[in-house]
Amino acid sequence: MARLPRLTVPGYAHHLIQRGNNRQPIFARPDDYRHLLALLAENAAKFRVAIHAYVLMSNHFHLLATPETSDGLPQMMQALGRRYVRYFNDCQSRSGTLWEGRYRSTLIESERYLLVCMAYIDLNPVRAGLTAQAQDYPWSSHAHYIGQRLDRLITPHPLAWSLGNTPFAREAAYADLVRAGLGSEQQTVLTRSTLSGWALGGPDFVADLQRRTERRISPMRAGRPLLKAKEPHSMQADCKESSLKKNGNPMKESNA
Repeated sequence: MARLPRLTVPGYAHHLIQRGNNRQPIFARPDDYRHLLALLAENAAKFRVAIHAYVLMSNHFHLLATPETSDGLPQMMQALGRRYVRYFNDCQSRSGTLWEGRYRSTLIESERYLLVCMAYIDLNPVRAGLTAQAQDYPWSSHAHYIGQRLDRLITPHPLAWSLGNTPFAREAAYADLVRAGLGSEQQTVLTRSTLSGWALGGPDFVADLQRRTERRISPMRAGRPLLKAKEPHSMQADCKESSLKKNGNPMKESNA
């Protein structure tokens, strides 16, 4: 079965994961992290993609982004991937692929999952044991949202403004959200949806989204489709026909 194209719809938030081939490192030194962020900023602006959150891990990275056009996101990721591989291979005197195939992506219902997804992204280094607190990890957008630094790559999603009426209130509220952490079910849902490519949201959201795209956005039900029930008279006719085939036509036998 041919794999489905990625689900990309302009104006909606998308969670993306790009992994290194065989989970190998994609960064060897601090300058590599900086270079990828510079390429991301350049191509996000070029292809009109708003970056809401990010984290760069040793062998993969996550993005939360909203494209303005239907092809902006794949064009940005293609340009980013190609240029970074050339840079990394030149610096490390290596050749060949760096990425584990194509990037993974899913579209999320912002009202339900956007802030949760931001926290999920920021907590990646904590879950990996790289730092005790998200605020101490230098290669994520977390510091921007808690007021530690200004990250010009970041375009806050409108929902981020709902956290408070002042910058200080929003920063404190988001810091509390991340500090509280996520449940295992939330983590599983966010990871599974991104790796599978199915849209993540409530039934109404998924149904409305399906009307906007021809691409199937949720898995089909398991099992065979139900057979349509026959009309009663048709069932009687089928039973009579089956009986005649089994026992023969009594009228025909009496005339013989």
